Amino acid sequence: MSNVFTLINPQTGNLAFKLLPFDDNSHFDHLQRNNYFSLIWVTKGKGKVKADFAEHHFEENSLLAFSPYQPFMLCVSEPIEGIAIHFHPDFYCIHYHQKEVSCNGVLFNNVYQPPFTRITSEAAATFKMVLDQMKTEIQNAELAQYELLISYLKIFLITASRLKNEQLEEMKAVPDSKEPFILQDLKDAIEVHFKTKHSAGHYAEMLNISAKALAKLSKNYFNKTLTDLIAERIIIEAKRELYMTNKTIKEIAYELGYDDEHYFSRFFKTNADVSPQLYRETVGFGKMVN
Repeated sequence: MSNVFTLINPQTGNLAFKLLPFDDNSHFDHLQRNNYFSLIWVTKGKGKVKADFAEHHFEENSLLAFSPYQPFMLCVSEPIEGIAIHFHPDFYCIHYHQKEVSCNGVLFNNVYQPPFTRITSEAAATFKMVLDQMKTEIQNAELAQYELLISYLKIFLITASRLKNEQLEEMKAVPDSKEPFILQDLKDAIEVHFKTKHSAGHYAEMLNISAKALAKLSKNYFNKTLTDLIAERIIIEAKRELYMTNKTIKEIAYELGYDDEHYFSRFFKTNADVSPQLYRETVGFGKMVN
């Protein structure tokens, strides 16, 4: 499809920002591991998204969100159409701007929820308007082009994050979809202890439940094993540290509870399909405050 708009960072040669309209699944029908953030708005069609360790069904008018090097692919049951926004952390870093857009842990890096948001007609109208502005601006190489594109991207991210939060609140209010209290305790325990406790058994012991029962609950509600949840949480923190700080890989490994840097690097590569060093080289690290 024509009308693909791309900005390249002249300093690094990395993709900075891209708008990609699509009218089939050819871009996403194979495993993706990109060094940028992706927002994929599916306006028509439906299918399954495979992301990290889980599979989820999505319908038309879904916004899918993926972080750098998060593995994903789409398997469609009805042909899809829509538009994707790709942006590199050097172009806009959601970690630096967490207070402004609050999308980290909501749209992106939310290990407990499917990686998509259902788009309402109101949000769709906002997205359409913002995307039209982006298309106009990306063709305009005037001064402050980046600043305006980032402003539109922020509107898009804030709209989507608010919507996802609303949907999460609605889910909590529906009796049938309520998570057992123990799963909230599990999430809290992982947040507090993931740097020091890496095995599923630790959490079962802590929550006073059998490992088997906790494993079953985790699989039923999160569509992931408990081991996968813990691994994913560690990888998200490792990626954040690699990007946000200039700590050595050995220091990051140690802070995440790994005495052996090589063991940590193998664990990271197994889960992110890229070495910590290459992640830092291609995603960057806090070099450019936006």
